[in-house]
Amino acid sequence: MNVRAELERKLSEALRGAGAGENAVAMVALSARAQFGDYQANGAMAAAKQAKTNPRALAEQTVAIARESLGDMVESLEVAGPGFINIKLSGAWLASRCDAVAGDERLGVPQPDAPQTVVVDSSSPNLAKEMHIGHLRPTILSDAVARILGFLGHRTVRQNHVGDWGTQFGMLIACMEEIEAQSGPRAVTALQDLDTFYRQARAKFDSDPEFARRAREAVVRLQSGEEGALRHWRGFVDISLRHAEALYERMGVDLHREDVRGESAYNRYLPGVVQSLREQGLLTESQGAQCVFLEEFRIKDGDILPVIVQKSDGGYLYATTDLAAIRFRCGMGKTEGVVDWSGDRVLYFTDVRQTLHFQQIFAVARAARFAPEGVSLEYVPFGTIMGPDNRPFKTREGEPVRLVDVLNESVQRARALVDEKNPDLPESDRDAIASAVGIGAVKYFDLAHNRTSDYVFAWERMLAMEGNTAPYMQYAYTRVRSIFRKGLEQGGTEPGSVAIAEPAERALALKLLQFPETIASVAAEAYPHLLCNYLFELAGAFMSFYESCPVLQAATDALRASRLALADLTARTLQTGLRLLGIETVERM
Repeated sequence: MNVRAELERKLSEALRGAGAGENAVAMVALSARAQFGDYQANGAMAAAKQAKTNPRALAEQTVAIARESLGDMVESLEVAGPGFINIKLSGAWLASRCDAVAGDERLGVPQPDAPQTVVVDSSSPNLAKEMHIGHLRPTILSDAVARILGFLGHRTVRQNHVGDWGTQFGMLIACMEEIEAQSGPRAVTALQDLDTFYRQARAKFDSDPEFARRAREAVVRLQSGEEGALRHWRGFVDISLRHAEALYERMGVDLHREDVRGESAYNRYLPGVVQSLREQGLLTESQGAQCVFLEEFRIKDGDILPVIVQKSDGGYLYATTDLAAIRFRCGMGKTEGVVDWSGDRVLYFTDVRQTLHFQQIFAVARAARFAPEGVSLEYVPFGTIMGPDNRPFKTREGEPVRLVDVLNESVQRARALVDEKNPDLPESDRDAIASAVGIGAVKYFDLAHNRTSDYVFAWERMLAMEGNTAPYMQYAYTRVRSIFRKGLEQGGTEPGSVAIAEPAERALALKLLQFPETIASVAAEAYPHLLCNYLFELAGAFMSFYESCPVLQAATDALRASRLALADLTARTLQTGLRLLGIETVERM
């Protein structure tokens, strides 16, 4: 059960029954302060304004009606100020609800009445070179949101829209052909070779006009299906994808080869995109290029920012490919028998600097009816990872930091901490803990920030054992589990029915029951930091409970069993929440 949603549903019914409009909503939210109760409904003021009545009187009538429908769920409903409704849940109801959740493997998270197919545009690295720190955010943000949507019961379709087409491959093909002409056939067999190879090709492209011409010709040959160019291209793509897959596996990201649908997959659809726009009267030629001009993108000087879908030389752009991808994701793939799904909701995780691009792409897709009205196209932007100098995180040489180097260093730093605190653990255990903590630290530090914000990459904060970090959360889980290990030594760890008497018990129970509403918020808004904040608050509520409410040394067997039940539910919630974020837990630290 989503407690907040249930309160809002019943209070909204009561609000409408008290004379508010048929669309009035109670607007229930968590209370900012405990003295105001557990939740607060703020909808009476807006509803009263619409109904032209006194807001406090409307709130009082709402409370009178709601008391009966809410029954023993609430201990008190009080009207405050101009029409706020303060809600305090009943301790007995909290206890019974915790008992119900304890027997539910989904921890009380309801499944949707109408599951959706949600297409998640994930990771999307440019191939032909190694993944760098800039690929971290789209990879783990999309993974966390996809996990949560899947947990809720939606069908999630991951689409790794890799950059596997275009000028960079023309450079690589031209460079390889040059080497083969001089030295005979040579295979690129290692990713490090390919990464170095790319930098060499890029330098030649920037400095040698003749090489740049051959590289552009190679792109044309590749796009026209010339077998020699395709052979080299396939090799470069395979090596790049194997590198990406190794990183995905190491980070615990659920992306695989079958999820890849790169730019090249849409190449054959691009002429059809342009033709469809032309047939619908949406294309205008401007300086030889084919463009879409939409009134909503008119700027201050009166001009309209165009969406260019075909260059004057006949070439296509990212916009054309993105429009083709929307058509595919919204049903064309199913129509052509390529897939068995069409999206109800399509999420794009990309850098905030691409905001205008996706605003325009979505607008063109709507105007051209590439996306049916019932499909939700959602741009999910994220900020930049900054270095200590508050500039985008790069090496001293000015190159983007390789993602594999970040992961390696984090695991090494975590291993040093493990060796310091637990030198007697077997080495294999220390390796496993260091991997879980090191990889988890990088991921959680990112996910714990609001995705729209930039943040500074900081090892000390990332690996800290205090604060809203992966090490702290992983330790909080192990601390709860240690109660049960100690309990086994003392003759029993069987949880029982929950009974709530102490304030710390009540606070913990209340926080535990907020898990479903937190999951619902993350799924709706694609903000994983809301789950990080919740888990951090849950860990804090448990620590307060543990300090003030003896568990194994409880005064009675029934009290011991009740507190063990709260502890077990806390451990399960922490583990489930971290798993949904893609963070591994360990039993000992």
